[in-house]
Amino acid sequence: MLDALRAYFHHKLPLTETQFATLAGLLTPRQLAKGEMLGRQGEPARFGAFVVRGCLRSYVTDARQKEHILQFAPENWWIADQHSLRHHAPALFTIEALEDSEVLLFGAGLYGQLPALGPEFQAFFYELLQNSLVAMQRRLIGVLSAPAEARYQEFQKLYPTLARRLPQRHIAAYLGITPESLSRLRAGRG
Repeated sequence: MLDALRAYFHHKLPLTETQFATLAGLLTPRQLAKGEMLGRQGEPARFGAFVVRGCLRSYVTDARQKEHILQFAPENWWIADQHSLRHHAPALFTIEALEDSEVLLFGAGLYGQLPALGPEFQAFFYELLQNSLVAMQRRLIGVLSAPAEARYQEFQKLYPTLARRLPQRHIAAYLGITPESLSRLRAGRG
């Protein structure tokens, strides 16, 4: 699994062997079965993950037990409830494996070790967090103001392989529409 992480960083930020060894020491390889929870809404998060193979999702469940998907995390994506992990607060959302997955888990200790990885890694990690914030802001604006067809097109751009891999109900929950509405969109009858 570490080879996939090495390849990821090779294209993003080449790390020295010492930096990579330090980072690898902060990660725990783990297999997640489809349906397995990495964290649950309302409970303090213990881990975030880098996805090597498979797909995870983060979602919230409302008072009527309806699920609202916030993010998908396919291969080479990071996923975590940052606030809960860093502050041991109740998690805002649940993280679940949608497919049998291989992940590299990290705990809150990763944040404290960023200085040991060097300023370029700290800058890279800061950029990851900034990109995540911008993506969530765009997603919020889209959910609040964009028509379903535009949200579906954005989903396809952001996650080009997932439309074929995920159940329609998960994609619909991400888009904030019913599975029937998604069927109409896909058929061009939007």
